[in-house]
Amino acid sequence: MEQRRSRRWAVYGRYALVVLLTLGAVQSGAMSSGGQYITVRSAVVLACGLSLLWGRRLWWLAPALTTVAAGVWGWPVLPLFVIALFDLADRRRVWTAVSCSAVALAGNAVLSPVASLWIPQQYGVFLFMQLAVIGGLWMGNRRRLVQALNAQVEHLRTERELREEAARMAERSAIAAEMHDVLAHRLSLIALHTGILATRKDTLPGPVIERLSLLRTASTDALTDLRDVLGALHTTENLPACDPPAPVLRDVEEMVEQARSAGQSISVTVEGSPARAPAAHRLAVYRLVQEALTNARKHAPGAPVRVRIDYSPPATLVEVTNPPGTGQAGVPSVSSGFGLIGLRERVEALGGHLNAGPAGAGTWRLAARIPHPVTEQNGPDS
Repeated sequence: MEQRRSRRWAVYGRYALVVLLTLGAVQSGAMSSGGQYITVRSAVVLACGLSLLWGRRLWWLAPALTTVAAGVWGWPVLPLFVIALFDLADRRRVWTAVSCSAVALAGNAVLSPVASLWIPQQYGVFLFMQLAVIGGLWMGNRRRLVQALNAQVEHLRTERELREEAARMAERSAIAAEMHDVLAHRLSLIALHTGILATRKDTLPGPVIERLSLLRTASTDALTDLRDVLGALHTTENLPACDPPAPVLRDVEEMVEQARSAGQSISVTVEGSPARAPAAHRLAVYRLVQEALTNARKHAPGAPVRVRIDYSPPATLVEVTNPPGTGQAGVPSVSSGFGLIGLRERVEALGGHLNAGPAGAGTWRLAARIPHPVTEQNGPDS
């Protein structure tokens, strides 16, 4: 928006400059011809001004007209001629600008007008022409450089948006795959226990046996449908080589112990029972702590990490903080920063929110709040 406004003001400034110089050239010609404004010189000068304003497509028109006018009448048309030389240099037509200058000077030498370009200083006109060509070259190169930088910034912005979207899609696939594992595990247990109960037909009433058989069939069909729909998400291509599949409900304490054995200083505070939180919350907690510990190892090596988890209703809370590192930070990977985007997608999908950023004095803080379902907050009888 700012660039468009600046470009618009530059166009307005050019229009005003060309109009003023054209009127000045007409006035100068009228004064030298006894106050007559309607002359061939005035018509040619107006044509030069119009070609400079609206002859961008016919790039040769303005240089040709101003070259002829400057070659015939000299100094009064020189300002318009200089603008034409500037435009040629801006378009990288330096040799054309040099040729036009030579033609105009040759025309003045042959025709010897009253305000010749060779007087009052024989070489003074070369300075204006050189400044026009050099200024046009500089302006054109600067404009092309700015356009190239803007295109590069736009490309990087588009690339980042695509990477963010890819991170969100990958996290959604991971959530679906994890829930597939959890639901498949639960449905398998239901099918197993109802099958065992159904085998004891002698000790159970007939309606109960019928209901158990229906429940076992429904759970088996649901398990089959679930595997058909979500089974394709279990692709080894989406899993990093160094991160093999973990158990269905991963243990945060086990992950923390592994990080401690690698030399990381971690203190963990857990409040509430993990069993009171939904399975999706426990999976999210595992991913949040895993990402926070990984970022601490990469960007704050040697710094102690404090982890606080609260599973108690009405919301699951996770907070991980670490001060600045004491060692040399590692080089961020290409995908650095996109892990948090995926985690934010996961937390927001559960109705929560995630904050990650500096917390003062160089401390980094990751905090998430995931509300429990209403039925778990109010109870079944509410």
